[in-house]
Amino acid sequence: MILIKNAYLISMDVINYEIFDILIAGKIIKAIGHFDAKDYPNAQIINAKKHYVTPGIVDAHCHVGIFEEAIGFEGEDGNEMTNPVYPELRAIDAIKPQDVAFVEALEAGVTTVSTGPGSGNVIGGTFCIMKTKGKIIDEIVIKAESAMKMALGENPKRVYFGKNQEPNTRMASAALIRDALIKAREYRNKIIKYQADLKAGKEVNPPEYNMKWASLARVFDGLPVKIHAHQQDDIATAVRIIEEFGLDATIDHATEGYMIVDFLKAHHQRVIIGPTLGSKSKYELRNKSFKAGKILFDNGIEFAIMTDHPIIHLANALTQVGIFVREGLPELDALKAVTINAAKILGIENQLGSITPGKDADIVIWDGHPLHYLTKTEYVFINGEIVHKKA
Repeated sequence: MILIKNAYLISMDVINYEIFDILIAGKIIKAIGHFDAKDYPNAQIINAKKHYVTPGIVDAHCHVGIFEEAIGFEGEDGNEMTNPVYPELRAIDAIKPQDVAFVEALEAGVTTVSTGPGSGNVIGGTFCIMKTKGKIIDEIVIKAESAMKMALGENPKRVYFGKNQEPNTRMASAALIRDALIKAREYRNKIIKYQADLKAGKEVNPPEYNMKWASLARVFDGLPVKIHAHQQDDIATAVRIIEEFGLDATIDHATEGYMIVDFLKAHHQRVIIGPTLGSKSKYELRNKSFKAGKILFDNGIEFAIMTDHPIIHLANALTQVGIFVREGLPELDALKAVTINAAKILGIENQLGSITPGKDADIVIWDGHPLHYLTKTEYVFINGEIVHKKA
């Protein structure tokens, strides 16, 4: 048992900017309140000294472990650019937990990541949600296949133009996604009919197994979809496809989403914005702006903020969050965009994202304001274990 005393708590729940104690039992947050250390003689007591204490940071979209640091081609496993439609690929089969970026992310207070394929393909395979501490991915994974990755816009066009095959245009990218979804839905319908015939006592042969369509068909049973789109036109195409096929989807990046907030609001569309820090390295990013956070917030759009690591290093996740605050996004809501709101968008809010009794004890004690560039972590907890302590 661990008792954190005198925490200046930003729980992302009901208690924010107040001094409280946190009781951890095993892997779980047991209680929040004001406790006498004498009542817990066997507990490890940690005095937070009225320093800021938050949940661990949750990055809703990155490529850590699949685009490995400091190695080059041998560690680049995020895009299988030999076919534009590859829903059967799984990031979990390529993520390397020994990537040094995990250590650096952990030391910066990032405790959970959603990591997966890049945007070289129009359908690139499944993302994985995992904790940032551990040697074997199967032991730290939260959701082995958490979302199906799709991509619109410049990236798949550029990749396959160079190979002289489709897609060379935005039309072809959308058409390939539609064609794949139709085939996956037809495959699913055959499976459903086969199962119904069996239940009815009919002697029938099962449909021939197809790994590609079996994997993609899960989006019709609730597997979330992440659609890469920057520009307004690509965002509109993403929404069109989402609604045509009834997908549970986020639009990731949504760089120009703040320019069409009425459209997003009308379609109840959630977005994951970023990376916003850094240069406007291609035409699609020409309207990238830190004002996006405030505009989305003011218009009631549900959003999280991502790093897209390695584009922004996970260790600098809060640097860009601070700039969103500078440009008008309320501080608490900015922090929620990388904690509880990120967890909600990922579907793990019952387990993570806030300091709430019953949730995983993923907690960070900071030595200053979490959004100040000089601040470091004093303690980082994952599942109730101290996984980092400032020297």
